[in-house]
Amino acid sequence: MDVKEEIKRRRTFAIISHPDAGKTTLTEKLLLFGGAIQVAGAVKSNKIKHSTTSDFMEIEKQRGISVATSVMGFEYNNLKINILDTPGHQDFAEDTFRTLTAVDSVIVVIDVAKGVETQTEKLVEVCRRRDTPVIVFINKLDREGKDGFALLDEIELKLKIKVRPLSWPIGMGPDFKGVYSMYKKELILFNPHGKQEDEDIIRITDLDDDELEKRVGERLANELREEVNMVEEIYDPFEKEKYLTGQLSPVFFGSAINNFGVKELLDCFTDIAPYPQPLPAEEREIDPFEKKFTGFVFKIHANIDPNHRNRIAFVRICSGLFERNKNYFHIRSGKKLKFSSPTSFMASKKEVVDAAYPGDIVGLHDSGKFRIGDTLSEGEQLHFKGIPSFSPELFKYIENADPMKSKQLAKGIDQLMDEGVAQLFTQVTNNRRIIGTVGALQFEVIQYRLKHEYGASCQYTPVNLNKACWLSSENESDLQEFVKKKQRHIALDKHGNTVFLAESAWMLKMAQEDFPKVNFHFTSEF
Repeated sequence: MDVKEEIKRRRTFAIISHPDAGKTTLTEKLLLFGGAIQVAGAVKSNKIKHSTTSDFMEIEKQRGISVATSVMGFEYNNLKINILDTPGHQDFAEDTFRTLTAVDSVIVVIDVAKGVETQTEKLVEVCRRRDTPVIVFINKLDREGKDGFALLDEIELKLKIKVRPLSWPIGMGPDFKGVYSMYKKELILFNPHGKQEDEDIIRITDLDDDELEKRVGERLANELREEVNMVEEIYDPFEKEKYLTGQLSPVFFGSAINNFGVKELLDCFTDIAPYPQPLPAEEREIDPFEKKFTGFVFKIHANIDPNHRNRIAFVRICSGLFERNKNYFHIRSGKKLKFSSPTSFMASKKEVVDAAYPGDIVGLHDSGKFRIGDTLSEGEQLHFKGIPSFSPELFKYIENADPMKSKQLAKGIDQLMDEGVAQLFTQVTNNRRIIGTVGALQFEVIQYRLKHEYGASCQYTPVNLNKACWLSSENESDLQEFVKKKQRHIALDKHGNTVFLAESAWMLKMAQEDFPKVNFHFTSEF
């Protein structure tokens, strides 16, 4: 198979949702259908002994939430599927936003009872801005929830996307009998046995067929006929082109925990989802079918294997063929790097790959060379766009709680900060270290991971700060004068850049007015 055909076999997508909508459970069931795993796990590890494949970090297993994006690949219908399961919790949205730069399409999971929630709105807005194709999966139909049409109206209103149902539920909660696939003209009967058998699928091309009554009863059969007719009248016909340009989102119904409706979703996804698409760099657009290799780092995960203390940079291949042991140009450092053991992923499980194609995600062992947003190429100067960095909103002093473990704490902080979920600032007057994050839960995760992965204990004390601003000026003397006058509020970030720590919005405003020749930046990538 040539490179062009291999690229067209790739489907790289993210699963996004508000917490608890069932995103990680859906990921697990997709892996099950793809043959990537034999037993599906539960998100909360106290339900059954086997925890989910994508929530592989110990804190994820204990809390029942995803705190980091995990990457999983498998083969299905002669396609290479790459799933990126993202954190739903708003405190980890930064990781999710970056992940959305590395995918070609998205599946949005919505809880049938809760409808569209705030985090879903924020994430879909990012997809909308990028014209990312979106499929919607309405989950938990085995429970009572909102009326199907009311939910579709809510999705269109809140998410500002046009929808087209391609399956429709028959009943809900205790009355849930299954779904009718308008995409395949099939009736799929619900059987809460945790797996879907071929005998559960009945081909009914005409809803007036008497077989429908026999299977679901007269009342539900009539309801289904009426509602499917309404769908056909109200919504535009499904057009693949509109989906691929982000103008129309197909909607599926099901119950991920019961493994129901998932196969229909996966089969449609493999039919319509885009293969790797061109990606924008500051210099030009990168076409996946170009011969020369390009890729960018969208995530760094420290300590992915606690036994080996290793650090992995996740790279999205954008064009060309990535080959093991070949020299590639690291744009930021200007150095050539060679990778002897690039890996493909199944969450925390890895295997060495000799080659990877556009759309694939490879893990590169990192000794501290990489930062999020770094570009690799065969020599061309390129900088990929749209990889967001957020200014911290919450700040705390971090102190060593065990003087015997100072080295472990320093190493742990150093590696965890490189993941991009938090930032470290060291005050120049007293060398006290301050952690800045976007969400409060990140402090807890950092503390937990320092203890369980590095054997280091830390404690936090409050610090009254409003904003961290990176500084620059065309005139070095203006910058030095500012630093001298504001020394008590000056810190250095992890990379030695000068940062102004403003205690209030008023203090920041006054500083900007008093020093008009100093530029204040709210991210380090200015």
